[in-house]
Amino acid sequence: MKVDIKRKIAEKVQEYIDLHSITLAIVSQRTGVRKEYLTSILKGVYTYNAGSGNIGNIPDKHFLKLAELVDFELKKRYWVNRATPQLTQMLAVLKEAREHAYTRLIIGATGSGKSHTISLYVKQHPVDVFCVKVGSEDTLNILLDKVAKELKVPVFKHKSMKIREISRALKMLYSYGKKPQLIFDEAEYLKVSALCSIKEFYDYLDEYCSIVLIGTNQLTGQIDKLRKQDAKGIPQLYRRIKFGVRHLPTIDKSFKLFLNEVTDKEVIKFLRTECENYGELHDVLVPCLREADRLEMPLTLPLVKQVLNIPNTAYL
Repeated sequence: MKVDIKRKIAEKVQEYIDLHSITLAIVSQRTGVRKEYLTSILKGVYTYNAGSGNIGNIPDKHFLKLAELVDFELKKRYWVNRATPQLTQMLAVLKEAREHAYTRLIIGATGSGKSHTISLYVKQHPVDVFCVKVGSEDTLNILLDKVAKELKVPVFKHKSMKIREISRALKMLYSYGKKPQLIFDEAEYLKVSALCSIKEFYDYLDEYCSIVLIGTNQLTGQIDKLRKQDAKGIPQLYRRIKFGVRHLPTIDKSFKLFLNEVTDKEVIKFLRTECENYGELHDVLVPCLREADRLEMPLTLPLVKQVLNIPNTAYL
């Protein structure tokens, strides 16, 4: 990586630090770049002492992580942020919840840009917004460990101690004048025990910290099913979240916001016919636009089919 690019990244990182009034420790936590490297980079020194009198270059991967944090474009971007109704509403719900320490469930279709919106939002609030992505195989212990790691709090053996220490760390942020928010992405994967832990977090953190579960309608379906079965702890959770559910708008499958730069009518027709959501549209457009640039060719339907390995005689 060229020195002038490194310098520009460092300048953007310093602007980000100044804008959000954050410490190098927080930047390090968010990016995984060592604090010692950050100190040197911000001073315009892109090397480190490798020992025995040797000097090494700070690896480019650290500059790439910093560039991602501050949205510094190193390459042409084929997918840019669009103010979709889903993104606009989701940001509004997240901001309101953070401001007033509300508990919310945000429900949106697969591919509506939920995770992308979270990424943008977390960058805007690097001090007190924490997001954990729920895995399909996550037990309660694994999930709590993820939260503890995100918050940089000790990992205890007992679940109750984990919940208590996590809650204590979030309350501490509130006492410092911050507005902590804990987000669980892909929350439809939360198991019953994990859903019950959300109720415990609510009881510990009510009026101190916003808790937001983000997922598909499978999340509300699962909660409703468990509630009707009178599963242990679920009626109590339901009472706390009943009026906090927010549904995102339906995806506009004409994709008007995304296809302004596409001029070939056959390509537009193909995209609108075959793509069900923004995620699928991204998965088609990005590699096809990149290949069109590489070949210095216009984006046409035959090229799209070639990139996607689709026979010319048929769509998918």
